[in-house]
Amino acid sequence: MTKTLPQNFFFGAAMSGPQTEGAYTKDNRLESIWDTWSNLSISDFYNKVGSYVGNNFYEKYEDDIKLLKSLNMDSFRTSIQWTRLLDINGKINPDGANFYHKVINCAKENDIEIFMNLYHFDMPTYLFNKGGWENREVVEAYAHYAKMAFREFGKEIKYWFTFNEPIVEPDQRYRHGVWFPFIKNAQKGINVQYNISLAHSLAVNEFYKAKEQGYIREDAKIGLINCFAPPYTKENPTPEDLEALRIEDGINNRWWLDLVTEGHLPQDVLETLKQYNMLPEMRPGDEEIFKLGKVDWLGFNYYHPSRIQAPKEKYDANGHIKFSDPYVWPEAKMNIYRGWEIYPKGIYDFGMKMKKEYPNLKFFVSENGMGVEHEHRFRNEAGEIQDDYRIEFIKEHLEWIAKAIEDGAQCLGYHYWGVIDNWSWNNAFKNRYGLVEVDLMNDYQRKLKKSAHWIQNVIKTKTITD
Repeated sequence: MTKTLPQNFFFGAAMSGPQTEGAYTKDNRLESIWDTWSNLSISDFYNKVGSYVGNNFYEKYEDDIKLLKSLNMDSFRTSIQWTRLLDINGKINPDGANFYHKVINCAKENDIEIFMNLYHFDMPTYLFNKGGWENREVVEAYAHYAKMAFREFGKEIKYWFTFNEPIVEPDQRYRHGVWFPFIKNAQKGINVQYNISLAHSLAVNEFYKAKEQGYIREDAKIGLINCFAPPYTKENPTPEDLEALRIEDGINNRWWLDLVTEGHLPQDVLETLKQYNMLPEMRPGDEEIFKLGKVDWLGFNYYHPSRIQAPKEKYDANGHIKFSDPYVWPEAKMNIYRGWEIYPKGIYDFGMKMKKEYPNLKFFVSENGMGVEHEHRFRNEAGEIQDDYRIEFIKEHLEWIAKAIEDGAQCLGYHYWGVIDNWSWNNAFKNRYGLVEVDLMNDYQRKLKKSAHWIQNVIKTKTITD
């Protein structure tokens, strides 16, 4: 049965500054932690493609924004790079600010709404060397950065976001240690997550102060974007499986949902952390800061569900408490290139959770996409990549979004990640997500894939077709 989306449902692209801009030495830009890692060990990056490249959005932003418009997209999200906007003394870098003003103006000229995020895992190295998110001084530096951004662009930007996926950096850089500098310390992961929560709340406070002082337009909104992987366990769970589900959902999902809707962290999670002597350092006044963290709306990044069960061992290989083990669902359909389960119904389940547990908070799907390796295999005689697998992926997710809206979810829009192929951390260009191909050997030339033509019509008609 054909599904339709509401006529006021917005449809656009998800991007980030560090993954698209390139031009890492221009505008007096500072070094980021990704540049540092690239400089120290370029072989850690797929095909030795480090952080320097992006997809050259810095040079091609005008053409790229026009390209989004040609696909009927009405909005896109990107991020300001802290390293480009501010100098080492925390003052506005005029060349960096000018670049973002040009991008914002170009979007306006093309009737495309720009959604601006402040942080996408790209901390300046000089601050990381001070301890990064482990250091409260860096939390304060982020609040200052947010304040400067709000005052510089507040009259131009309607939609702001404090963080993209604030759960990822505590996991990847601190708990699992797969990102430089490869820390494997569960306690540090919790400490960092706690401090990022403080940073978010302080930034929201700076937003409202700037609004009261007239720096920000009256219709502006502030939000948070996170990858809320809906959690599932076995069909006939034991009490231990359900306990694993509770704590993992609490740390990864409810932690942020309670913060942005109620202005506090989930008490049951804090009690469990206390039980295992894993509470972060809590200072007098922190609870008052968290009360400032409520937002206007939420971005929901969705790629895959989280399937978990009770842990078989109490401790992991690093001697840390294990709250759960992965559970492999026998019926799982996998994206073999990324190792992620494809489960479109997860979007619906999240929408129903929001309707039931957080009914006053509207949201949009802020990222959703399918990364595939060696896409050149699917090129036809005319040279166009025939990515029917991506069309199927998007179609099924949009159908579940439409059903969620029909059943009362307050889902306002959809941003596909990343529309134009982009650099993706230490995976670089290994898995391509775009509806538009980027030719790395030919000046980053853009070329539409089959999925781009398909989505162009879906956006125009708001009808989900084969």
